[in-house]
Amino acid sequence: MFLSIDAGNSNIVFGFFDPSLGEWRHEFRVETSRAITAYELSQKLGLLFLENELRPSEVTRIGISSVVPEINSVIEEFCHKFFGIKFYTINGKSYEKLKVSTHRPNEIGSDLMCNITAAYALFQESCIVVDFGTALTFSVVDDGGYVVGVNILPGLKTAIKALFLNTSKLPEVKLELPESAIGKNTVHAIQAGVLYGYSGLVKGMLATIKEELGRDCKVIATGGMSQILTPLEGTFDLVDRNLTLNGIKLITEANN
Repeated sequence: MFLSIDAGNSNIVFGFFDPSLGEWRHEFRVETSRAITAYELSQKLGLLFLENELRPSEVTRIGISSVVPEINSVIEEFCHKFFGIKFYTINGKSYEKLKVSTHRPNEIGSDLMCNITAAYALFQESCIVVDFGTALTFSVVDDGGYVVGVNILPGLKTAIKALFLNTSKLPEVKLELPESAIGKNTVHAIQAGVLYGYSGLVKGMLATIKEELGRDCKVIATGGMSQILTPLEGTFDLVDRNLTLNGIKLITEANN
């Protein structure tokens, strides 16, 4: 199996691709902690492997994307000790053998480049990738695979937490879409404001980007929150929670 490791600000995602099935077989998430050790990762993954009847020897290749540099050495040490095989960590030079390109490879997060790589591999034309993660990002690539640019703003959970942390009386609420766009109580008011508000934001941002590009293009959604905003149904050509994992696999295979 191929193991994609996506280390983000909220979670470290371990995705296992089974070539015999042609699909992602398992996905494990470990909360990102800058204090985590390779030993702790081994304990957590060891338990998940036991529960799912997996063996480390089933993993034959490993690709790593990380936007948390502080834990890179921990993840690499874990891979070396737990799996005992070589791994590939995506970096600014990883895109030279790909069909996608950017003139600032060290500035764009490797997770976004993985998204762009996977999306462009699917459609081979201009795309906008909307990633609903800790940050909400819009990554734009043209017909030739060149990265036009990226927009970044706070993600859904980040917005909810910011309200809770920066106000005295507003509670932290669950990310659940209420039936009405007009809040009937404090909890519903926050949920409606953030979730319906972000739905309008996404539609507006996509319309503005397309207008600036002067053309229509494919729109792909990914990220843990990508399926929460049901008012956005029909907005995307594809919703793929595994887009980043696929991109890690494609970039690793192109370089290793």
